[in-house]
Amino acid sequence: MKILTPAQIRALDAYTIANERIKSIDLMERAANAFVTWFMQQFPAAQQRPINIFCGPGNNGGDGLAIARLLNRKHYSVAVFICQIGDKRSEDFKKNLKKIPYRRGLPVTPIIENDNLPIFEKKEIIIDAIFGSGLNRTITGYWARLIDHINAFPNEIVAVDIPSGLFAESTTDGAVIHAAYTLSFELPKRAFFFPENQDRLGNCYIQPIGLNQQFIKVEKVSNYLITKGLVQSILKDRAKFSHKGTFGHALLVVGSLGKMGAAILATKACLRSGVGLVTVHAPKCGYTILQIGCPEAMTSIDAHENYLSEFPDISNFKTIGIGCGIDQKEATQKALFALLQQVDSPMVLDADALNILANYPDQLKHIPANSILTPHPKEFERLFGKTTNDFARNELQLVKAKALNCIILLKGANTAVALPDGTCYFNSTGNPGMATGGSGDVLTGILTGLLAQGYTPKSAVILGVYLHGLAGDLAAKDKGQESLIAGDLVDYIGKGFQNLKT
Repeated sequence: MKILTPAQIRALDAYTIANERIKSIDLMERAANAFVTWFMQQFPAAQQRPINIFCGPGNNGGDGLAIARLLNRKHYSVAVFICQIGDKRSEDFKKNLKKIPYRRGLPVTPIIENDNLPIFEKKEIIIDAIFGSGLNRTITGYWARLIDHINAFPNEIVAVDIPSGLFAESTTDGAVIHAAYTLSFELPKRAFFFPENQDRLGNCYIQPIGLNQQFIKVEKVSNYLITKGLVQSILKDRAKFSHKGTFGHALLVVGSLGKMGAAILATKACLRSGVGLVTVHAPKCGYTILQIGCPEAMTSIDAHENYLSEFPDISNFKTIGIGCGIDQKEATQKALFALLQQVDSPMVLDADALNILANYPDQLKHIPANSILTPHPKEFERLFGKTTNDFARNELQLVKAKALNCIILLKGANTAVALPDGTCYFNSTGNPGMATGGSGDVLTGILTGLLAQGYTPKSAVILGVYLHGLAGDLAAKDKGQESLIAGDLVDYIGKGFQNLKT
């Protein structure tokens, strides 16, 4: 799914109006109907709760007025507050204001700058339709005080399209509505995928409103949301006469004394990803653990007892995954640098492999082209430096992906995948239950297994992050987020594949 900028969304609206013979006021009605349908499902008992809708003077406010009329028609108790910001109103706002059924008990109260701020009862729902996605300046003065005032109440707030005050394409300072729910239309905004906006967006939903799909198809964008449909188009079928050689031979370089659990998790996940053969190179202390814990994998044992100091002949392997639990001993560092000099095909680098490289940035240039780096936020910071906000970090991620000619996968909610061509993919699966030790090791195993099967690095990373999150979602459904452990993700990879085939 493409992520369009606000300017592209406006162009999409205009194209839809021009090419589908629909008036802008009717397109607004579609959006309002989509919101009301969703709202009634989300709040099935809301007819017993008063609803206050705050509308600005633009098209976001026009949406709010149409929503108020439709909810009133369905016998909800609705009150409208019109924020008289400036001296201009959009044409569709004016048209929807004329449609308000005043005689059917739908009060409309103007709010003029420096008016007393309204007070709310706890059971009231607040719908925010003050400022839309076209906002490009920080809200200040009285209207900022109004937003802060609304936020100060414990009431549930539902934002129409985007919380008022939030910038869609850059970091936001100043007052922003803190919604419990955000219902956006047709396509998500880039701002929806960054942690800094979590408390502003709440639970985010997207509803289609029939915007022109041909326009979306041909429009060029830099950002995408990974969806089930995209992943299904990537997933390969397995031919009847396939054998273990068909699906590749992966080498995992993992583990050290006290950290063999990371090796086990990565190995099991790699096996579950569909790879034909897995060899694990580990220190001597891991031999028995691996033979018992992962009997399906072969082992290559290092000369050192407790940590890695060398690598086997790599010519027999389709790809290599390295880093999970390897520690940062001097011998391990030297072995990693020597390995990077030998490998000429994409590999997966995680955890301590990244931490070692962070201390020796001159070695980054030796990473094979199109390799996949999988840092979490702190590892990313060690590698590439601090940034002031999530947007700046995403821009740095893209810059480094291009400079290194590698894929940089920044782990977290809505994991961001930056490609060397300047595009970025945000993941749509996963949940907070996956915030537990070992989840990243499972991802490394999955990615290494997919690369070994012949998936391109881009396809492997898109399929891998989605499958990893999907396994977490399926596991959380059965076990609950609080009880989730990394081993559960491994156990649900198979169900994840089954889900993708339905």
